[in-house]
Amino acid sequence: MHYQRALGVSRRELLGGLTLAGAAGLLSLHAQPVAAEPPPETTRIRVVHGPAVCEAPALVAEELLRVEGFTEVQYAMKMGGTPNYKAVASGEGDILLSFAASILPRMDVDDPLLFLAGVHVGCLEVFGTQRIRSIRDLKGKTVAVVELGSPQYILMASMLAYVGIDPRSEINWVIRPYTEQGRLLAEEQIDAFLTFPPFTQELRAKHIGHVLVNTATDRPWSQYFCCMAVGNREFVRKHPSATKRVLRAILKATDICASEPERVARLVVDKAAGRSTPPPPNYDDVLQMMREIPYSQWREYDAEDTVRFLALRLHEVGLIKSTPQKLIAQGTDWRFFNELKKELKG
Repeated sequence: MHYQRALGVSRRELLGGLTLAGAAGLLSLHAQPVAAEPPPETTRIRVVHGPAVCEAPALVAEELLRVEGFTEVQYAMKMGGTPNYKAVASGEGDILLSFAASILPRMDVDDPLLFLAGVHVGCLEVFGTQRIRSIRDLKGKTVAVVELGSPQYILMASMLAYVGIDPRSEINWVIRPYTEQGRLLAEEQIDAFLTFPPFTQELRAKHIGHVLVNTATDRPWSQYFCCMAVGNREFVRKHPSATKRVLRAILKATDICASEPERVARLVVDKAAGRSTPPPPNYDDVLQMMREIPYSQWREYDAEDTVRFLALRLHEVGLIKSTPQKLIAQGTDWRFFNELKKELKG
């Protein structure tokens, strides 16, 4: 069902409603500090994103980016082939939201990427069969991933490493398309896999497996950012004012996701309806996700601690060679995030 038509509103009205809800003071879109800042060094911004609907702040930010002075706002969705991070590292895009752990191996091989801000906590879950009670029970068991080295593999490996399981030698990895992994779990051909919204909501609705780890509620994962804003290093160096304005738009959009989950869910479904693949997500699943992810808590977490924690996990099992200290020194720039935490007080 096309939710835009069902609601009887146009895309412009829907986007306008989102923007006005924030601009009217609900989210303190402080026009004065923006006006006092230098204009963006470039009026073009290229946002790279994937199919994960937890990246909703990037989509909601479109109109806010125009308010920030960007007259040419381009979105590039990557479904396969060139991964999101490679598009930004190559200069094809300027910024993306990404699972933090998946970026660290790219920084380890000197991809020109910078962590810029934390965006939200807790969108990932690990599902297992009924015979698996915890992550520790996966030692010697079968776990599905789309490919070794993929974000799904890296995130799962970090969780296994945390409980003392060596993902290189103590897990039987099977390579299967992501769309097949739920079925394989239901048939008990695999023991577990890591998933993200809206597939988590679909698995629950179909009563497939059960949750072993929910990063929104289970420690230590609930204490760290899941998705972070990542920029091209050269873009950030050349365009500091533009970078801050981009981050401001994304963080304001994150607050909108927290305060107006129904409108954002409709926007996400509406945008997805224009694509041929993958099929657009179910509105109810997206709305449930919007309500479950703690979008409002981005001010409360330490982005550098997130990088340090995840880097330690990956370093322990040899997935990265660089120390956490080196990655933090070379691959992070928190100056804009720290400023915006003060500016955009909740």
